[in-house]
Amino acid sequence: MNMLHSLKETSQNLGREISRAWDSLSDGWHELLSRSSSALTHFKRNQTDTSDTGGALAAFPSWSLLAGELEETARDVVVRIELPGMDKDDCQIRIEGNVLHLSGEKRFEREADDSTYHVMERAYGAFERSIALPRNVNTDEAEATFKNGVLTVRLPKEGSDKGKSITVS
Repeated sequence: MNMLHSLKETSQNLGREISRAWDSLSDGWHELLSRSSSALTHFKRNQTDTSDTGGALAAFPSWSLLAGELEETARDVVVRIELPGMDKDDCQIRIEGNVLHLSGEKRFEREADDSTYHVMERAYGAFERSIALPRNVNTDEAEATFKNGVLTVRLPKEGSDKGKSITVS
């Protein structure tokens, strides 16, 4: 009887631990999705690309995160996007209305043709990401820089945020 009670207690403890682990995992996925859903980006591979020796590129994911942030200062709207493994020449930026469009290509470069991949978490191919801007910007004075794998686009705001008193006559 004592052994049966011990097994039952162990089973209950295991059930509680599994429940806690599931709750923690669920919370993590919920936060990741709620904070990063707009960063989830589809990478389209060129179907005619024959540079992929051995078909390794087909096994890589076609979705990945292009994590970013949008900051508003007194004068500017600043967009920063992480583009690891890319160079400044790999991306194009255009602004239409209040939307910044970032497109480009993350290229797959294999160091050795006779290697075997055991972990494949990076996505490669052409991509596009659109980011809604919180206000109108002056595109004529926009600046973009690329440093340490981070693209920074600085967009001066149009108009003034300061209020203006108007005298009633």
